[in-house]
Amino acid sequence: MSLLQWLGLALGFGGVLLVMWDKLALDALSGVSIAWALLALVSITSGTLYQKRYCPSFDLRSGALIQFSAALLLLLPLALFVETHQVQWTGELVFALAWLVLVLSVGAISLLYHLIEHGEATRVATLFFLTPLTTSAMAYLLFGDELSGLALAGMFVGITGVALATRKPDVVAPEP
Repeated sequence: MSLLQWLGLALGFGGVLLVMWDKLALDALSGVSIAWALLALVSITSGTLYQKRYCPSFDLRSGALIQFSAALLLLLPLALFVETHQVQWTGELVFALAWLVLVLSVGAISLLYHLIEHGEATRVATLFFLTPLTTSAMAYLLFGDELSGLALAGMFVGITGVALATRKPDVVAPEP
């Protein structure tokens, strides 16, 4: 990885930190919640690198089916044990479910697999920095959440970082 990519990663992380700064409530965090977040981060990073190395080209539908089936096997017993099994069907719930299933699950996972298949794992992983930035912008546009000057600066820093980290290196023509 080049120095420019490392700088991009640092700026991407810094941008996310700036965007989230006003909403961070560190006093509400526990060691267990931090451990779960770190486990999730290590898991998605390891999975992306593993897939790029050992499964660079596979059928997206099969991959999604395997991933969703594994998640179902892991989470269904937990849901049956913990949840109340009472659902109040509203328009908002149906919209949220449709968004989660179609856009975030099928769409985002298919896009992730496509990017992994056609790009470098580092560049793909760097795109995860855009998630909090995009979410903040959507919350502003759709729900009227406020964006502080610090958050706007963070968006600029984060987008700049992602652009640097995902930039293709300049190809220098060999001298004659």
